[in-house]
Amino acid sequence: MENIRFPGHIAVMGGGSWATALAKLLMQTCDTITWYMRRDDRIEDFKRLHHNPAYLTDVNFDISRINFSSDINDVCTVADTLLLAMPSPYFKDHADKITVDLSGKSVVSAIKGIVPGTNELVTDYMERCFGVAKDRMLVISGPCHAEEVALDRPSYLTVGCSDLDRAAQFAACLAGKHSHAITSSDVDGIEYAAVLKNVYAIAAGIIHGMKIGDNMTAILISNAIREMERFLDAVSPRPRQICDSVYLGDLLVTAYSRFSRNHNFGSMIGRGYSVKAARMEMEQTAEGYYAAKCITEINARYEVEMPILNAVYSILYNGVSAPRAFAAIARNLD
Repeated sequence: MENIRFPGHIAVMGGGSWATALAKLLMQTCDTITWYMRRDDRIEDFKRLHHNPAYLTDVNFDISRINFSSDINDVCTVADTLLLAMPSPYFKDHADKITVDLSGKSVVSAIKGIVPGTNELVTDYMERCFGVAKDRMLVISGPCHAEEVALDRPSYLTVGCSDLDRAAQFAACLAGKHSHAITSSDVDGIEYAAVLKNVYAIAAGIIHGMKIGDNMTAILISNAIREMERFLDAVSPRPRQICDSVYLGDLLVTAYSRFSRNHNFGSMIGRGYSVKAARMEMEQTAEGYYAAKCITEINARYEVEMPILNAVYSILYNGVSAPRAFAAIARNLD
């Protein structure tokens, strides 16, 4: 039996745009939150300006209702629910600093990536390393761009958990005038789909940068959702509707939106940037770059037919030119 009413006191873990957007949503329904940011100077600027100094700067917060801290263990101690919202490449660096017992906490992953070095889902990593039970772990996915949350545009979220009551309770914390949240029990499927859609957004961006045209982009995405479905059926077989918003919807918005950093990263490559130059020019992390490698390594065990993933991987890691990589698969898309 829970000692507190779920979700209890919530801590947002991360200082980027996605963490800031989720904090904005939580402030609609929570009296107070704790917010972990790595840098003390960012915290001091936030307190002075009443907004995140680096991301979504138009979103103002009532800082009297926020307890900021750069000490991850203090945050983990006082919070009942940890909302993880840092970029996946840096997640393990933060997690490695945690020394307090998390087994009695609820953990919500809004991380759209694989744990670097282990190729695990975040929920699997938290279970293995911190003893958090599966029914205490939740995941959040879109379609929901942080920038559109900041603009008060309609935003749609899916909260996944094996315990649907727990998912519904947390979804209620995110629902507001402009935000809608539904629930699902497909935790692994949601996590993997959130990783894959970033890879496919890079592919769509490459096509856009190469000026191949909207027809080719549409064909690419219609094939990408089937490729995603094949992979999900292999790694996490269970009934699911691949056209649901958390799969197809999130893929579409990430592949097409001007707010999509993965699309913009791919577009630079399609316009002739080297991978190194495109990564250096990006102000934020293009998680699809890391996802392409992680999913390729995972798929070595399953051998799912994934030509789009393979094309993106060959461009990003094997130095194959974008025109050559896409010419090789274009005739097999339908």
